[in-house]
Formats: sequence, C-alpha cells, structure tokens
Amino acid sequence: MNQPAKVRIEQGWLRGVRHHDVMEFRGIPYAASTAADKRWTLPVPAKGWSGLRDASAFGPACPQEARFNLTEASNAEDCLSINVSVPQQRPAGRRLPVLVWIHGGAFVGGGSNLYRLDALARQGVVVVSFNYRLGVLGFMPHPAFDSATNGNLGLVDQREALRWVQRNIAAFGGDPTNVTLGGESAGAGSTCMHLAAPELSRGLFHKALVISGGCLVSLPSVQTYEQEVGLPIAARLGCDKVGDALACLRRIQVQRLVQVGGEVTAGKTMSFGPSIGAAQATPRTVRDALRKGQVMKVPLLMGGARDELRLYVGYDQQSQDPARVVTAENYKQRLIGTYGYTPDQINEDRPQQILARFPLQDPQRAPEQVGSVMSHYNPAVGINNCLYLHTASAFRRFAKVPIYQFEFADPKALVLGVGIAAQPNPGMEFGAVHSAALNYLFPNLSNTKRIDAPGLPADSQLLAGQMQGMVTSFATQGVPLAKGLPAWPVYNSGKNDVMLLVPKRSALHDADAAHFCGFWRELYPEFLASP
Repeated sequence: MNQPAKVRIEQGWLRGVRHHDVMEFRGIPYAASTAADKRWTLPVPAKGWSGLRDASAFGPACPQEARFNLTEASNAEDCLSINVSVPQQRPAGRRLPVLVWIHGGAFVGGGSNLYRLDALARQGVVVVSFNYRLGVLGFMPHPAFDSATNGNLGLVDQREALRWVQRNIAAFGGDPTNVTLGGESAGAGSTCMHLAAPELSRGLFHKALVISGGCLVSLPSVQTYEQEVGLPIAARLGCDKVGDALACLRRIQVQRLVQVGGEVTAGKTMSFGPSIGAAQATPRTVRDALRKGQVMKVPLLMGGARDELRLYVGYDQQSQDPARVVTAENYKQRLIGTYGYTPDQINEDRPQQILARFPLQDPQRAPEQVGSVMSHYNPAVGINNCLYLHTASAFRRFAKVPIYQFEFADPKALVLGVGIAAQPNPGMEFGAVHSAALNYLFPNLSNTKRIDAPGLPADSQLLAGQMQGMVTSFATQGVPLAKGLPAWPVYNSGKNDVMLLVPKRSALHDADAAHFCGFWRELYPEFLASP
C-alpha cells in the first residue's frame, strides 16, 4: 500500500513530500506559539487550519545561541513543531511501529531540523521528531513561574508532542499502542525523566531507547536552580523586582534573554537541564522512582560511546586557552581538577588513587587519555560508561524489565567537522566520542540544518545498517536484532552481555571490566551504589 502524499490529521489536511524514498511531513505545529506574553506558560494544542497545509519544510529550531563554532543560533519563539517520516510502502490494514526521537543539545541547543529520519523509516517504522523549548525558555526555574512545572517546561512540551502522536499517528499509518521513545544526550536525559514519572507518561510510550545518558546522574532541586540560575539571570536583566519579574522577563527581547542566560551560566558543567520537584513535570529523581516502584516498566535499549568525553577535551584543545588545553605537563593537575571536587565536598584522596590507577602512558596522547579516563566515569556529568551500566543494573533490579545494553566503538567515527568544528585542528585522536553514533542512525548529520556531513566509510556504513536494524527491530518487537550481529542476551551485569558495536566485528564484551567499574564503584559508592 502506497503512503499518500496527503494526510488528514485533527488540525486539517497536510501535503507531504517524498525524500530519500520515504514520505515526510515536516514542520507541523503541535502546540501554539509560546512567544512574548505566552512565555513560560503551558503548551496548548495548535489550532487547526483550512485548506491544504504544505508540510515540506522543517520548522525553525527553538531559541538558542550558536555553540562550539559549529551549531546555529535561532530566535524563533514560535517553534513547537513536529515531523513524521513514513515508509512509502506498508502492508494494507497493518499499522506500523512508531519511534519518537527527542533531539539532544545539552538542553540549550539543537533541533529536529538536524535529523534525516528516512534511514530508520525505510526499515518499516514511522519515525517522529519534534522541537521543545530550551535553555532560559524551557529549563530556567524562577519563583514567579507556576510551581507545578517550574523550570521544566521543555519536558512538558515533550509530553504535549507525545499526546499529539497518540491522537494523530494513526493517520500516517502508525500504531499508537506501539510507540518507542528515544533520544541521545539531552534527549536521553529527557527520556529518563519521562520514565521516572509514570503518572504523567503512562500510555504515551511503550518502550524506551536511551543513548549516552545515565539516568541516575544527580540533578539539582528546582529551588537550587532558582538560586543558581533563574534569579541571577532575572537580576542581570533588571527583572528582580518582586511582583513584576514575570512581566519584565516577557518584555525582554528573546535574543537578549538567550544571551544573558549563556553569560550567567558560562563555565557550568550543566548550564540548564531538568530540576527535581515540579509536581507536573519532574516529581522525583530516577533513583527515587526506582526505589519506590514509581517508574515506567517498559523494555529498554540503552548504551553509549566508548570515548564519550574525548569530544569535550577536543573543545578544550580548540580553545587554545592555556587554562583548558591538556598537555603531558598538566595531565596530573587536570585529573586532580576533575576528580578532586564532588557536589558536597573536596576530596584530596580520590585524585591520587585515580592518578595511581591511570598514570600517563604516552606524553603525546595526554588529551586522549584524560578523555578516556573521564569516559570511564566522571561524577560531574551523566555521560560516562560506568554510569550507563549502573543505570541498567538498577532498572534490572528494581523495575525488572528486559534491558539490552550496547557500546558504540567505531574507531573511525566521523568527528572533526561534524561533532566539533574542523578548525582549529585539536590535534588529537577522537575515536567513538559523544554524539558520533548519531550519523549511523541519521545520515549526514552535521549539527547544522544543512545536514551535509560526509558519508560514512564503507565498513562504518555496514555498521550503520546494523544499528538501524537493531533500533527498528527493538521498536517493532522489543528485541534488538540485526543481520550480522551476534545473539544478544538480556542485560544482567555488564560482564559479557554488552554488545560492542564495531565494524565487521561486533561482539559481546565485558564492559564492566573494560571501564574499570569495580574501581570506580569503590571510589564513588555514594553515586554508584544501588539506589
């Protein structure tokens, strides 16, 4: 059965466009504008239209600054749009599984206009992506905002998009009872928060894909973020007068809001993101959700990249700032600076143990080694391999759901000019870094709306096909199967049950040992002990 170029949804008729052998419907408003006097309000369904609406172009990304000399800025507040990609052929009378993708970008950047959905859709799945509010507009708490959703409106937007999917996806041939929610980085973190709020998420999705996001990372309370982020930003903008703060903030030009948000939070490990304690957005941490049995019990496909944090070392190398660049001479000091601080204390003993365990092996590769150590475990961020395994073990123990764990490890993954600007050359080997796996699911992803990254090398393209197969197989039946991948057992401990994804030689491996997780558990029991 051919997918029609015209589809009727609850708001009216859409005309799609054929791209890369799939039918796509882009830039559909799922919620009304949240600009000006509608800032920091709940999303409401977009109004309908008469006639035939063209759906051939992505909507603009939500307001954000350009970052890393790579990504693009946006000032478009009317940005809550959704995209649907559908196979051209589907069996008559059968609805297809649905994959809903939440874009990453550290909760301050990114957009659905960066992703080609066709490679996954051609595997027989209806694929959906959407925008949500970011940074100051989506994840800044302030006492003047509604306490029920304060500081977490980006997550509320995401649930509104999921409700739109439930109401409309059948019109595209999708099955609203077989929806997989997934994302990478901030998209993974968002998925974690939806898993931890079953009273808000129940019925919106039925399986989850979590890529490069450790659900058990520590998150601040709404009140802490108010003091550290919201109130200082409002004060910098002259909006600290009691009783007038909200109206004042709504009068500020969006470009200025985003700029000041970036200035106030500059240098913070996580400048914006979910905070805990908003009853209608983030009622509890994932740790508490698991401990109390208040978690979505759905099948999980989880994993990350072997060399995650080498990407951020690369940003430091590009900065050419002597205080940030890693060298053989400052290797020890860099690790002491990274691991000497925890959220509640200064600890001088831990860095010495880490230095003893990971002495510098090659003076010419100090940046790579710092990145590798941090990719094993880093208590300051939710992007590291031991936290991924710890998260999987906690879900296995407390939620008792089937979990499949993977580790992306293609040493030839595209990074320079894709995940990091091509110039100045950071002069280091990257490997399989944070976000590099995205090109294997979404072709030519360049972190720009041009979507013009080079194609993958032949062996890597073969791995891409297998990764697309594992994701769409999981979305279809809850089990990740793909031609060329070995039999994949349900996760048990991280010891020889994690699929290492490498061109032509993917295999099960002992991820727990590969990342020295026993060492890290002894060093950081407060973060890596069972919930």
